[in-house]
Amino acid sequence: MFSLQNKAAVITGGGSGIGKAISKLFARQGATVHILELNADAATQVVQEIEADGGQGQAHAVNVSSQQSIVEAFNAIGRIHILVNNAGIAHVGNVENTSEADFERVYNVNVKGAYNCLFAAIPLMKAAGSGVILNMASIASHVGITDRFAYSMSKGAIYAMSLSIARDYLHHGIRCNSISPARVHTPFVDGFIAKNYPGQEAEVFDRLSQSQPIGRMAKPEEVAALALYLCSDEAGFITGCDYPIDGGFIKLNN
Repeated sequence: MFSLQNKAAVITGGGSGIGKAISKLFARQGATVHILELNADAATQVVQEIEADGGQGQAHAVNVSSQQSIVEAFNAIGRIHILVNNAGIAHVGNVENTSEADFERVYNVNVKGAYNCLFAAIPLMKAAGSGVILNMASIASHVGITDRFAYSMSKGAIYAMSLSIARDYLHHGIRCNSISPARVHTPFVDGFIAKNYPGQEAEVFDRLSQSQPIGRMAKPEEVAALALYLCSDEAGFITGCDYPIDGGFIKLNN
């Protein structure tokens, strides 16, 4: 079950965190993984790990906010069976202390970056008569999160775009879903805590972990496992859906 043999998967932001976990799992399941990543060294490192494990992968140094470079990369890859729009950046602040520059930076990566990949991938998938798209949304798409104005805006857009793509390309054999994680323990989280709460790392980490009713953060590999299912043939009857993977955050946090 959940084989991705003979499939090409494009994963944005696949050089670290959730994207890295997805890239490595998809490769283990037989996919040829194309990592689109701003950090070329990180992408290359993941590809080396994939190849050392017997898989196939390629690194592409691309800025997702540049439509021309994205279209060129997708056309060079050719047939694409799976697209995972995972690349994204965070931002802390409410509307009053979110500068225009910060708002545009979040929008350009999280929203325009996903749009650019959809713009490039859909014609290729239509021509082939099938395809699977998975977009990385967030619990911030569903509930109010304090001091996450720009980030919530971007993930709400991801949620809505996923529904639009699912509806518009239903009869072209293209499925589109999204995942909405709560906090996931990645190197980014550790770096964020160390930078903003020096000397309080353990205390802050525990507090952030306990904000999920289940009492901990998710592991990147757990998100990757859900991504694998949704991108596999076993999920062929699923489109236009969002899947929270949140330790009970949305429904039980009251």
